[in-house]
Amino acid sequence: MPYVTRDREGRVVALHANRNGAAEEELAADDPDLLSFVGSHIRLADIQSDLEASDLQLIRVIEDLIAVLIDNGILKMTDLPAAAQTKLAGRGKLRAQLDGLCDTAGAGDEVLLP
Repeated sequence: MPYVTRDREGRVVALHANRNGAAEEELAADDPDLLSFVGSHIRLADIQSDLEASDLQLIRVIEDLIAVLIDNGILKMTDLPAAAQTKLAGRGKLRAQLDGLCDTAGAGDEVLLP
């Protein structure tokens, strides 16, 4: 059974495998305070995971937006900082390679790539 550290309001704020100066209270695995603490961390991890997935999708949106702005003459690649130019060019090369690999998979073949 884990040992816990509580805050001033009595909420569990940390779990420990062993008793120590900060954690002297042992809780049963089905203790409501323990389950609440663990559940909140699981929800937090789920939210962080969803946010990271959303970040990846948003990166693609931003790349597409920059491409549209450049294609429409609203923005020039040289308007961007050198580091941004390098990153966008690198991603463009990778996408071209990916497109080439998808093309060689053949018509009618199912390609399971983003």
